Formats: sequence, C-alpha cells, structure tokens
Amino acid sequence: MKTSFGSDNHSGVHPVVLKALADANKGYCLSYGEDDYTLRAQKAFKSFFGEQAQVFFVFNGTGANVLCLQALTRPYHVIICARTAHINQDECGAPERFTGCKVITVDTPDGKLRPSDIQPLLFGFGFQHHSQPKVISISQATELGTIYRPEEIRALADLAHRYGMYLHMDGSRLANAAASLNFSLASMTTGCGVDALSFGGTKNGMLMGEAVVLFHPDFANDFLYIRKQCMQLFSKSRFVAAQYLAYLENGLWLENARHANKMAKYLEAGIRDLPKVTITQKVESNAVFAIIPEPAYKRLLEKHFFYTWDESTGEVRWMCSFNTRKSHIDEFVNDLKTSLL
Repeated sequence: MKTSFGSDNHSGVHPVVLKALADANKGYCLSYGEDDYTLRAQKAFKSFFGEQAQVFFVFNGTGANVLCLQALTRPYHVIICARTAHINQDECGAPERFTGCKVITVDTPDGKLRPSDIQPLLFGFGFQHHSQPKVISISQATELGTIYRPEEIRALADLAHRYGMYLHMDGSRLANAAASLNFSLASMTTGCGVDALSFGGTKNGMLMGEAVVLFHPDFANDFLYIRKQCMQLFSKSRFVAAQYLAYLENGLWLENARHANKMAKYLEAGIRDLPKVTITQKVESNAVFAIIPEPAYKRLLEKHFFYTWDESTGEVRWMCSFNTRKSHIDEFVNDLKTSLL
C-alpha cells in the first residue's frame, strides 16, 4: 500500500505489542477473562483510572461504544452527541439498534459539545410521551482532531448529573488528547465526572481489542451479561489483556501518542503557508484537516492515500500515527506542492 495518511488504523502493530502477544502465546490459560493476564490488566487499569474503575475487554471500538451506552440506558432514553460523532456517522446505526435509544445530534463547528448546545434538548423529563434524555456522549479527541480541556468535560458532566443523566466518553484517541495536554488519563475522565469510557488502543499501536471502563459499580453489575449477549466476550482474553499490559505499564501509550501528535504538527507546519491550502481545524492531536483544490487532490491521491472528509467543500483529513516518519511527511508535502502547480 502507498504511504497512507487515511487513518491511524492503517498503521501496523508496535513491535512491543507483538512481542507481548508472542509471550502470551505460551502454554495454557483459563479462558473468558479468568486468566492471570486479564487480572493483571484490570489492576493496571485501576492504577491509571482509580480503584473504582471496572474494565471489560471487547472486540472493537463500535462494540465498546455500544456496550457502554447499553450499560447506561434503557430503550426509551435519548443519547445526545455531536453530529460528527463516531456513534452517529460511522457505526451503521449500531447504537440505535442495540440500545433502542433515540440519538439526537448537535451541529458544532469543531466537533465539541458545549452545555449551551445541549441545554435546549433537556426537556420532557417524566413526560411519558417523550423519549427521556439520559446520556451525553463526547469523543476525546473529537472526530475533527480537536480536544476537550478538563474543565470543558467537567462542565458537561455537571450538566448531565444535574439532570440525572450520564456522561460517556468515546476515548478511541484519548491517549492523543492526554499527550497533547500533558494530563493523566484519570484527570481527563473520572476526575472530570465521566461515568463510562470506551478506551481504545488499536489506533495507537495495538492489534485488536478495546476496553469498556465503567466508573460506578451499579453499571458493572449487569455488564458481564450485556457483553455476552452482544457477542463481545473474548474466549482467549489473555491476548487482549497482554496488549494492554504492554501498552500501559511502560508508557508505550504515551510515547506513541506523542509521536503521532508531533508528526501532525510537523505536517501542519509544512503546509501552513502553501497557496490554495486552507487548514480548517486546530491541529491539537494527530489529525490535520484542510481544503485543497480538486485537481491537486486527484494528483496527490496517485501517490498517497487519504480520505475526503467533506465532498461539498473539498475538505480532506490527513492522519498521523505512531509509525509516521518525518521522511513520509516531507515526501507528502513535496508532492502536495507539485500537485498545486
């Protein structure tokens, strides 16, 4: 495959994670999460997120999001998210199908929700003819590469809790957000009042598997059955747990995320002053959004892979990952310059 800036999912698996998988592939282990790797990984999560954190491994990000939301809701509830949110645009209606909830979206210029966006949607509580608002779901980092600061997350959590609602975080790129702001994982989640977290690693060097992290015992009581019924229970859980141990225990999550973010800033610097190129979002994580002329877009695609974000405006998305190198970006920027001629 040509050099890809299409997705951080296009990158491979970090060698440290591959070694952890190979090391776990020795001998016999109990299945379905009763193995020592899973027990150690659960302790590792508590060291990062606090003793109240209950972690459950699932197959993928959609599964993590859907099961998180299912743990927090009943079918007559409402889930509120940004229009650009992954649960709205990229999960094929899975949240609606498996939770039964109504998903209401908010248009935002930067992918971030604010209390003022949500307040007008908070009505009809206790009125049997209305779906009941129950969850605010945010992405950290957002699908537009922007980042919520802790005080912004806290404001959303406070609003949710004031109305007896919950705050869910899609943290598929939480590592990038934490690296960008130099905050701990806990300070951006449970420390800000987040009730449930989908914590990913496949975009940042892992092979497979995601984690559902629930911060209240009441949510966790029934989750074992929800996960099983939704076909998200690994039999050989050790292979997900071993990855998370390698990912968390020696700071690999932070090292990889910092590098990906650094490469995005390097790309931004290389294109910032190019004529006919408009950067459309703040570059705060590992994504660069820009508008380029259609002819340049077509010529550039001949050498590099990336996605169109908005066909109506010509906006494209360029993603960096843990294995993006400066040489990749230098080549990309030079080809972009040529395509603009």
